[in-house]
Amino acid sequence: MATNARITLVNPNSLVKVTEAIGRAVLPFGHLPLDFRCLTSTDGPAGIQTQAEADASIAPMARLVRQEAAATDAFIVACFSDPGLHGLRDLVPVPVLGIGECSVLTAMSIGTRVGVIAIASAAVPRHLRYFRAMGVADRICGELALDMQVSQLADADLAFQRMAAVGKTLRDGHGADVLIMGCAGMADLRARLEDACGLPVVEPTQAAVAMAVGRVAGRA
Repeated sequence: MATNARITLVNPNSLVKVTEAIGRAVLPFGHLPLDFRCLTSTDGPAGIQTQAEADASIAPMARLVRQEAAATDAFIVACFSDPGLHGLRDLVPVPVLGIGECSVLTAMSIGTRVGVIAIASAAVPRHLRYFRAMGVADRICGELALDMQVSQLADADLAFQRMAAVGKTLRDGHGADVLIMGCAGMADLRARLEDACGLPVVEPTQAAVAMAVGRVAGRA
């Protein structure tokens, strides 16, 4: 009997609550004949905000990806900065997708001016460097931060209030016509944010899963 293809999502930080949020983001795809597995890189940093933390997450994540490679048909790096993405693609023969790259590509297919909501101000320069490297910086009309720790996203009401305020500023002050939630731990609030801001909102984990499903199905 044929087994379902497996898509493995790796949280590069060590916060299990973030991995649980990633798992909830995958739930809308549960009806598909695929197996989704969400893993925590337990040796990674406790949250990724600075470039140093992003860099520190790569080696532990690479070990985890190598361990899981034989049983995985596609990997997703579930961090908006896509740490180690190109190196991981060299390590394993299956598709490796990053939620940052996938969310930007998805947003550009929806709107013209993309606004990004970051968790912390420290992450914004790193994200902007990434957008320039991707060649899409001219489509990013602005990125603003909530100035919260990743662990604070557990307070859903506080996170939503700050996200809605930032989203409306990107809409009204920067002209955004589509928003990206710039962190893997925000999926639970996507629909509320869309209603509050009156704009389409891209949740990066879901954007990456949608692309991974296409890649896996295309290889069947």
